Amino acid sequence: MFSSQIHRKKPKGRPMPAHIARANGKRSVIRAAVEHVFAAQKHRMGLVVRTIGMARARLKIGMANLAYNFTRLAWLEGKSAPA
Repeated sequence: MFSSQIHRKKPKGRPMPAHIARANGKRSVIRAAVEHVFAAQKHRMGLVVRTIGMARARLKIGMANLAYNFTRLAWLEGKSAPA
């Protein structure tokens, strides 16, 4: 039921087949969307989880997610077309 989400390498000394390049591109789209959120939390919000206990770590990550979502909402609301 599961499919591999690992990129495939280019064959040595030959060009990459088109179907492999397309599959790698689809995987990259998903990765880019997810990594953008982590990068924003790490760099803009200074998120470093150095807590003792899973409950505190979950709370810290949850608060960072909430702050990111509010920031994103404010940005999207600001872009809306004037009525």
